[in-house]
Amino acid sequence: MNPTASQFTTLFDNATLNQIERMRLRPNRRLTNRARGEHLSGKGGSSTDFADFRDYAAGDDLRYVDWNIFARLRRPYIKQFQHEEEMHVVLLVDASTSMLFEDKLLRAKQLAAAFGIMGLQNVERVSAYAIHSQQDQPWMFPPGTGRTRIRKLLKFLESVEGGGNIPVEQAIETMLRFHRGRGLAVILSDFLTFGDVSRPMNLLYSAGLEVWGVQVLAESEITPNVQGDLRFVDSETQETLDITNASELLNVYQDQRRWLQDTLHSMCRSRQGRFMSVSSAAALPTLLFEHLCRQGWILR
Repeated sequence: MNPTASQFTTLFDNATLNQIERMRLRPNRRLTNRARGEHLSGKGGSSTDFADFRDYAAGDDLRYVDWNIFARLRRPYIKQFQHEEEMHVVLLVDASTSMLFEDKLLRAKQLAAAFGIMGLQNVERVSAYAIHSQQDQPWMFPPGTGRTRIRKLLKFLESVEGGGNIPVEQAIETMLRFHRGRGLAVILSDFLTFGDVSRPMNLLYSAGLEVWGVQVLAESEITPNVQGDLRFVDSETQETLDITNASELLNVYQDQRRWLQDTLHSMCRSRQGRFMSVSSAAALPTLLFEHLCRQGWILR
């Protein structure tokens, strides 16, 4: 008997899927459109139902502080409501050639699937785009809502094998030509590009999208083990670089890697979004149920 025959998807096992289905996205700005969705909002108004409390944060509307709790505990809590509005969740998966190493693309697809399932489970509109140059592979999952689209989203992501040298900044601008609606854009990429991603980040923000950047790097890219004389070959452009005494280059490389990470973090945060850099070697449940939960990206 084939042990994978009863699995709902090849991206992760059913136990992980069951946990994902019980979680929800936690955007910072909660940019929505005029349709029904079940994300938590810290604002009141008509057509809302009380859902939960959360700690007060600077900038929250004081009208929604529960003063009865404050009187008892001397600590402010905000009332949260279920808003009958829809948030568009856009998933952008980098499937260029540089992602075809050490499970980088697999991990990006798994995380995209998780974010998409959380959106569809909570009646949000979800679309997805894959960055690659392979004409025989689909590159767009059209926007739609409803739990019945979960299997279609998973099939789309499973079919993405990747390849090519389309830079992530170009892919973002291409995606925006098709996109409509406010909400959340999740970019899953190694962000290894010679281009400037600040312009497309601004375009995403101007389009009413909160930007979540997830940098997926191979463990050998985070802690490379190289020495001696080497020739580096760019996997996408095939350009070469000859190095003598590679160990001396490692300090420069690590400085540049950290600089890129800090720059991406600042870009996302300055646009009221989020950023995280992860290793493709990290277990998916650890990334989802520990790192993302602990940093407030998703709610159990």
